[in-house]
Amino acid sequence: MSSLPALTPTRLNILGANTLGARLFPSFQNLSVLKVMVLAFLGTILLTFSAKMSIPFYPVPTTMQTFAVIFLGCVYGSRLAAATVALYVFEGAMGFPVFQGPAAGFVYLAGPTAGYLLGFIAAAYGVGLLFEKGFGRSILSAALLFVIGAVIIDVPGLIWLSNLMGIEATKVVYLSYQYAFLLKTGLGALIIPALWHHHSMEKQH
Repeated sequence: MSSLPALTPTRLNILGANTLGARLFPSFQNLSVLKVMVLAFLGTILLTFSAKMSIPFYPVPTTMQTFAVIFLGCVYGSRLAAATVALYVFEGAMGFPVFQGPAAGFVYLAGPTAGYLLGFIAAAYGVGLLFEKGFGRSILSAALLFVIGAVIIDVPGLIWLSNLMGIEATKVVYLSYQYAFLLKTGLGALIIPALWHHHSMEKQH
């Protein structure tokens, strides 16, 4: 009687080889479906914490959500980062309290921040794709990566917001978070290249 072939878990090469995650943890390049799901879930936890984190700033408090979206793009790459952010939005649509305020559910997706949520998914993919192609290794290119990510987020966010609130009110909202954006861009421009090159230095020693 012939024995049945052993079943092997399906593995996904969803984390690109040229991502920060794969550089820091080379074994992440070939993951089982379960591990990919765990990484995506951990990413949604990071996004939730970044949304709930209110940092006092001028002229209005800010969160670290934009930073977290762009950071995930660099760490996870285009496909896993976009899937993670899409899962995060789905969690919120299902009523889980993952967004900045206490509100959640499908109604939230029709509110003022709906365009930004769509931009989060697009930015995670776009930033991840650029990082996979070599952007973000220097301070200047990492800063540019954050600017590009912010533009991808802001375009649908501001278009949607202007339809609900009007142009003038949208301008006020946009200007209110520019100082915080400069701070987050500077922080990202230091952290991303430092993580990438620190790993290179460790391998040489």
